[in-house]
Amino acid sequence: MNKKALTNTISILGCGWLGLPLAVSLVQQGYTVKGSVTQLEKLELLAQKGITPFQVQITDTSITGNDLAGFLESEILIINIPPSRREDVVFYHQAQIKLLLAEILKSPIKQVLFISSTSVYPDLNQEVTELENTLPSKESGKALLAVEKMLRSNVHLMTTIVRFAGLVGYDRMPGRFLAGKKNVENGNAPINVIHQDDCIALISGIIQQQAWGEIFNACADIHPTRREFYTQAAAKAGLELPTFADTADPRFKIINSEKIKQRLNYSFRYPDPLGLL
Repeated sequence: MNKKALTNTISILGCGWLGLPLAVSLVQQGYTVKGSVTQLEKLELLAQKGITPFQVQITDTSITGNDLAGFLESEILIINIPPSRREDVVFYHQAQIKLLLAEILKSPIKQVLFISSTSVYPDLNQEVTELENTLPSKESGKALLAVEKMLRSNVHLMTTIVRFAGLVGYDRMPGRFLAGKKNVENGNAPINVIHQDDCIALISGIIQQQAWGEIFNACADIHPTRREFYTQAAAKAGLELPTFADTADPRFKIINSEKIKQRLNYSFRYPDPLGLL
């Protein structure tokens, strides 16, 4: 594939709950999109949606699948594989991305968009921006932060990091998350969530506006309490309401997304999480 053709080609590693609708949206915008899944039976679904399908599986010791070099024959790579739920997640996720990075550097890819999470921030009981440098408390956050640094420090790539808050929307509606649970902790803590539609629009904006070499937070503007949000969510879904323990001092963080809004001139489609219930 010649360089001119590559400028309109995007590869998405991980076409799951977010990656698949993102790929569909990019196809509709006129991009040539290559998408990866880990299971062979999902390849046909990608093909039906106009996405060139690839099977790619990455462990800490190997990358397997069909035609990895062909999958990486793009100008832009979106990495959308969250850390695995395992005790050695910090080591394991770094090892996965280290293997991937070696293959990326053999490819024509020039820009990388890494889907990260606001779990890189500990609960500081304050608003946090991208300048916050306190170490994460969660192992998954430590893994993501280590991978972010690995990618951003590579001088051969222009990497942008997007740290998404809790993902909601469509079949991931929060009514069932805490329904019927008793004495849930931290009910007075403000929540940080973002709708799938906003995620896709923000990623598209980064690509269209060439916002490379950046770190962005991405979270809805308004932060209702856990008690308020999950009680209303359960009620609207017709489920048993959760009850919350009376804790005087909630542990929380409030994610500030002003940077990405200013850089992309973006207004959230779902600025108030209560409005999407």
